[in-house]
Amino acid sequence: MTCSRRTIALSLLSALAAGSIAAAGDWPSWRGPGNSGFAPAADPPLQWSEERNVRFKVDVPGRGLASPIVANGRVYLLTTVPLDAGAYAESMEVAEAKQEFPPDVQPVGQRYVLLAYHAGTGELLWKRTAVEKTPHESHYVASSWASASALTDGKRIYAHFGSAGTYAFDLGGKLLWSADLGDQKTRRGFGEGSSPAIHGERLVINWDHEGGSFLTVLDAATGKVVWKVDRPDEPTSWGTPMVVEAGGRTQIVVTGTGKSRGYDLKNGEVIWEVAGMTVNSIPTPIHADGVAYLTSGYRGNMLQAVDLGKAKGDLWERPGLRWSYDRDTPYVPSPVLVNERIYFIKGNGNVLTSLNAKTGKLVYKRHPPLRHRGRR
Repeated sequence: MTCSRRTIALSLLSALAAGSIAAAGDWPSWRGPGNSGFAPAADPPLQWSEERNVRFKVDVPGRGLASPIVANGRVYLLTTVPLDAGAYAESMEVAEAKQEFPPDVQPVGQRYVLLAYHAGTGELLWKRTAVEKTPHESHYVASSWASASALTDGKRIYAHFGSAGTYAFDLGGKLLWSADLGDQKTRRGFGEGSSPAIHGERLVINWDHEGGSFLTVLDAATGKVVWKVDRPDEPTSWGTPMVVEAGGRTQIVVTGTGKSRGYDLKNGEVIWEVAGMTVNSIPTPIHADGVAYLTSGYRGNMLQAVDLGKAKGDLWERPGLRWSYDRDTPYVPSPVLVNERIYFIKGNGNVLTSLNAKTGKLVYKRHPPLRHRGRR
């Protein structure tokens, strides 16, 4: 990825094959249709290359870490395009040459952009600028100012740029509303990354940073604040909230360095909370059969299974905490849940672990094969 542009390549999946791009094959948000990382309608190839099993590849302007989403035969993607490409390139070069940590990229004016591509051909259908402004804070050299993923409820596309604002567009690219939630001060200037979640007409945004952290729900049709609750003693986190119906309520599940919590979607009431995550909480929770799985893995390891039907109050050593696992959990990547098995990798590395989702028991752990280079 260069500082001036990046490339998006879509593999030729059956879910994206000509004539079959429909609701069953959509990927409407960061974690997919079931918020589990599992694509039930997909039949992807096992091998691909620059030429093999790639339908198209197109240059994307600017720089961003936002994952693309797919809906109604279109691919939507967020990016930031520097207003002065030379100044941004220089800021990147200075950051890359830094000897001290962190190598942060200093602010340069940006154009915050939502792009819509044809999912079959890669044709750019439209491009919309949400705002032009200079970020108030740096980003980590490997990150960007467009790290949250877009999402859609089938009626609107939501583009969340954190401190640069949250924006709703109709499917044709018309701006419907915008909301300014303030400025985040992230840990060591690493930058922002939490994506919103949506349920019905409620857009959920977590705002953990080095200031006053909070969770808020916006009206999806207007962008007006429905409610906002403080998250006391929570430092910067980058995980995306998960919304799930369980225990007779619609719950918002948010992991955190201090405590992970379940909130009532109606009013922000804390239903349950549990300590145990590591610092720098990043992976997004996953859910199946009334159980939420919470993960973190920086300077420690933790995976917790929370029974949302039984979860009430502080869960430590209570029935609501079904089981926990403290080995080889992920730092940044979110786990995947398929057919009662959880899959995750160690830290940001290449050790794959699979657990039984019901019991937390180890199914297998796979290390990459060692490469023998012969004797010297």
